[in-house]
Amino acid sequence: MSNLTLIERARVMRMAMAQVRRRSVAGLLGSPLLRWRYGAPIAEALTMVPQELRLADPSFHSEIAQGQFGLARTPAYVGNGSPYDITPPNDGWARELHGFGWLRHLTSAASDDATAKARVLVKEWIGYGEARHDVAWQPDVTGRRIISWLSNAGLLLENVDESFFDRTSESLVDQLISLSAAWGTAPDGYPRLEALLGVVYGDFCIVGHEKHLAVSEARLAAELTRQVLPDGGHISRNSTVLLELMLDLLPLRQCYTSRKRKLPEGIDSAITRMSRMLRFMRLGDGTLARFNGVGATSLAELSTVLAYDQSAEPLSVEAADSHYVRLAHNRVVIIADIGEAPRLELAGQAHAGALSFELSAGEAPIFVNCGAPGPADLQCDAAARSTASHNTLGLGSKSSGRLLQDDMLERLVGGAPVRSSGAVVARVGTHEGSSTLSATHNGYVAEFGLSHARTIEIGVSADVIDGNDRLAGPGGTLRLARDVPFAIRFHLHPRCHCEAGNGDALVLSLTDGTQWQFTCQGASVSLERSLYYADPAGPAQTRQIVLRGACWGETDVSWRLERLA
Repeated sequence: MSNLTLIERARVMRMAMAQVRRRSVAGLLGSPLLRWRYGAPIAEALTMVPQELRLADPSFHSEIAQGQFGLARTPAYVGNGSPYDITPPNDGWARELHGFGWLRHLTSAASDDATAKARVLVKEWIGYGEARHDVAWQPDVTGRRIISWLSNAGLLLENVDESFFDRTSESLVDQLISLSAAWGTAPDGYPRLEALLGVVYGDFCIVGHEKHLAVSEARLAAELTRQVLPDGGHISRNSTVLLELMLDLLPLRQCYTSRKRKLPEGIDSAITRMSRMLRFMRLGDGTLARFNGVGATSLAELSTVLAYDQSAEPLSVEAADSHYVRLAHNRVVIIADIGEAPRLELAGQAHAGALSFELSAGEAPIFVNCGAPGPADLQCDAAARSTASHNTLGLGSKSSGRLLQDDMLERLVGGAPVRSSGAVVARVGTHEGSSTLSATHNGYVAEFGLSHARTIEIGVSADVIDGNDRLAGPGGTLRLARDVPFAIRFHLHPRCHCEAGNGDALVLSLTDGTQWQFTCQGASVSLERSLYYADPAGPAQTRQIVLRGACWGETDVSWRLERLA
């Protein structure tokens, strides 16, 4: 049942009508009468084969030989049949199947059998697989397929018979023509950029379509300027989007360099800004902080992307446009979320983690949010997005933001968006070398009349981190009619061991052999079970430190993390 307000319902209806208009225009532009506008109907030759930067796994071919077709971290058994014949285990699997990103695994296998298998699967898709699932022609999936076919053109088109070459080339151009008309129907955010990237790659690499490149690259530059904020963050506030974009934009930049063409400023500038933001959001162990849809980080892919960044510019303390803060002293890194959820169109993966933070010491992660689960574990998605899965305060078992359940809205944005319940105000100060974050959010004012204020202070040596969480009425002293329970959670990374110390203290042992002591005042301390959803192998068991109490109105809880050895 929908839980939207009247204003939100009206907004959803406007979104739906806009989508209908875009699809109508796309249908007209892609009709047989107007398809001639998009260039030659067959790819007679390619001017460039783009580089593939995504991680490749040669063992994928061996798995196929055994009847397995695992995609999106989801196993699927096809036996001797075709993957296009089985019912997809989930939407993520289907999208990866029809996006053909897995071709890079067969390319990396570098064997005649792998090459033959790739060509068989492409031929099957052209023959009937393309018609089996609607997902195959979603604009972002089509864009990914065009990029994948072009990036693996050596695997698909070298030394093949004329019939296969013609059928594959004709299909490639047919996809490009359809996408050139339909890219604007992709959902806002990364899907629209992925669709546009497919158009630009096609126009750049396929002979006969270069005359459309000026238009498509200008559209991509404009879209990147709109979606990539001045500080380099994405408008969805999801750092994983930055990594995915860079894995496509860096090879595109290399294509321009090889052809001695100037990369449009809007694209080049976005690459520079995103590189800086990826470094900003990185903890000491190399992973991206787990906020707003970030799950398991591919360290190899992130390292590859950042290797292209030659900037020696020091990182700032605050990403003012993306609303994140980074405090770094003596190899201790704290990254905190001081923002609201993005607008509804972009909040399909957003989390209710207001004022949550992550912390690492050296290369050892200590406090981490639970993160986003992979496609095979989407039953955990609602729990992972709740406030209780973040290192912050939860009041009365409620989240600081609410998941909006509405079928039409979820179809439009690709998931249940999070509605922020209140504004966030934050500032960062420095004094004698120490750094202090002070932030307040009003997510609980509407229901409880209380705002949550958090302060985190870290000194130059970073041997002591002091924190304070305060609940108070936004207008002054407040006395509730009944006590409301609260819980302040600190989720431990699975590799961080915790045990009881002296008194109520807890001792944390890190993988590098160092130990830290956690203490608090104003609440009872307990060590409880937790789940780390961002593990590459699926949800992993871990622990969480929980500070519990009952709030009658104004409440203060202080906590300290101190290095022992």
